[in-house]
Amino acid sequence: MSNAQKLLPTLAANPRLDQWVTVNADGTVTVRTGKVEIGQGIVSAMAQLAAEELDVAYARIRMVPVDTAASPNEGSTTGSRSVEEGGGALRQACAEARDLLLQAAARKLEATLERLEVEDGTIRVRGGGASVTYWQLAPEVDFAREATGQVRPKAREDLRLVGERLPRLDIPAKVSGAAFLQDLDLPGMLHGRVVRPPAYRARLVSLDDARARAIAGVRAVVREGSFLGVVAEREEQAIRAREALLHGARWSEPNDLPDEQAIPAFLLAQPVEDEVLVEKGAARAASGAALEATYTRPYLAHASLAPSCAIACWRDGRLEIWAHSQSIYALRDELAKTLELPPERVIARHAEGAGCYGHNGADDVALDAALLARAVDGRPVRVQWMRDDEFAWEPYGPAMVVKLRGALDGNGGVAEWREEIWGPRHITRPGRHPAPGLLAAWHLDRGFEPPPAVDMPIAMGGGSQRNAVPYYDFPNEQVVNHVVKAMPLRISTLRGLGAHLNVFAIESFMDELAHAAGADPLEFRLRHLKDERARAVIRAAAKAAGWAPGAKGDGVRGRGIGFARYKNLGDWVAVVAEVVVEESIRVPRIVTAIDCGRVVNPDGVANQAEGGIIQAMSWTLKEQVRFDRARVTTRNWEDYPILTFDEAPSIEVVLVDRPDEPSIGVGEGMMGPAAAAIGNAVFNAMGVRVRDLPLTAERVAAAIHAADA
Repeated sequence: MSNAQKLLPTLAANPRLDQWVTVNADGTVTVRTGKVEIGQGIVSAMAQLAAEELDVAYARIRMVPVDTAASPNEGSTTGSRSVEEGGGALRQACAEARDLLLQAAARKLEATLERLEVEDGTIRVRGGGASVTYWQLAPEVDFAREATGQVRPKAREDLRLVGERLPRLDIPAKVSGAAFLQDLDLPGMLHGRVVRPPAYRARLVSLDDARARAIAGVRAVVREGSFLGVVAEREEQAIRAREALLHGARWSEPNDLPDEQAIPAFLLAQPVEDEVLVEKGAARAASGAALEATYTRPYLAHASLAPSCAIACWRDGRLEIWAHSQSIYALRDELAKTLELPPERVIARHAEGAGCYGHNGADDVALDAALLARAVDGRPVRVQWMRDDEFAWEPYGPAMVVKLRGALDGNGGVAEWREEIWGPRHITRPGRHPAPGLLAAWHLDRGFEPPPAVDMPIAMGGGSQRNAVPYYDFPNEQVVNHVVKAMPLRISTLRGLGAHLNVFAIESFMDELAHAAGADPLEFRLRHLKDERARAVIRAAAKAAGWAPGAKGDGVRGRGIGFARYKNLGDWVAVVAEVVVEESIRVPRIVTAIDCGRVVNPDGVANQAEGGIIQAMSWTLKEQVRFDRARVTTRNWEDYPILTFDEAPSIEVVLVDRPDEPSIGVGEGMMGPAAAAIGNAVFNAMGVRVRDLPLTAERVAAAIHAADA
């Protein structure tokens, strides 16, 4: 067996220890990882794991942002896999680095390894003997060697930092704004703005740029095909010049979008590729009456708090880029491909953006900055999208449809489950196609076509089929994913991918079946679950929420539950929501229980859970991208309301810690269960079911009217 076969995948791909760890003479340790910070607290979790394996104080760790010149290439920071995959690789690398330091100390102190102990980077001989520090040994240790896979990370009983509530490293810089790329100010930096076409397939027919060029401070107007932008000394000058270019540009504009109100019917009518995900038992096994229901969601925006931003600088034919991409290495390669450069002539550096939630405009704006910066060689150019461009041009989470049919047996159990999903493949982020796919590449003279979306393998979660297969045990089950080949609006990955609607649909339908069976929704779920970890999180959430079996709403207040195991292989999540339905739907309280294996930092897990619940609430109650037959009409926060601070609920997070189990990511597991819990609570309160997201007051009123008709 080769060394690489003994290593976790990302360490095997980046085996040199000095890519991961540097012991500094000043008593600190520099740690590099290929996973980027996008608000999920991953930098702090990785620092905690590194400090644990190295036996140094947490305060000694210096985490370095990812860049393609020095960091290990761990692919994308996606899918709630950072701690599970990258954390494991970092633990292995740090364990091997610690072992090298111990071997050097044994030689220096003339002692066997068994007689040595480590405390905060000081190695001493047990029993009060001589000592030496990591910082003294570092010059003698060659970390420019490959990991062997022979050194095991610490056993559970030896852990001292993992599981502790250590403060996040990134909060002070975030509070001051220093962390964010949008606030980065480099010496000699210029400012750029891009003029986007009014619609997807619009083309620039003519341009009068005289007014823009006459504005003080303008250094360049850049036009390449239908790509149009401006560079100026100051940001306000660039914004004024953009307005002038908007007035001077003439575009061809097709009217080829479908009717927004008929998107579910549009999806059902599109050409598809069928994937049978599950076929078990008889197709129609139940003799009793069947229930049928259809659930939908609209297009959703990432709606990041700050617009997408990047900084680019060209020097001597080399490009340096600062971006808040989730895929720094793939972005480097995509830029090189589009700009016809060798990848080694592009250095991409990660800097945090204010908001992410999936594949937003972070990669696209990097190409914008690179194209504009070519006009002013040697000076960095900062490009930030305007809010209207952010809403109109980011890749959305796609609209989807789920149809369900189920029937009960004579004992009130599920005898038959038939499910169909209509949705596209979800991933258009860099690194997935041989042809360039960044937004500006569509508009260049060379006219790159937007690449088709792809999905991760189903074994890793898939896309529209993510969480499509219920985690429950049914004797007769069929799940078919109808992959819609083409979508009218630009799409890509949004937090949770297809799991959001799939879990909402499955958990809503479980409630409908429970109601038909005259069963308590919680007990009905437990009846169809064999997995004890699943049963445990449901019970933990119910206990913390004070669940009363069989309790009915009073016409205003209600309570509902939602459950899922993310991707059917990730964290187990149960959510109980309490709602008040009046002029609008309010959610005063949410309780969630989570099993994510060994908890690295309880505060970090709670942060992720709370953030996911808030965003799931916003999607469930408010969010929807609007468009007409020509273009996207959602352009600002008035067009796209999100949850406000005064609408945030009280959230209680219960951690079902499993210290003997591997750690699992938690960033996306909330989305479906929280949405379902709210929808089920509305039914519990009002006695009517709303199956189309978002759950607006108008839709509740329409459901009541339909029920009374």
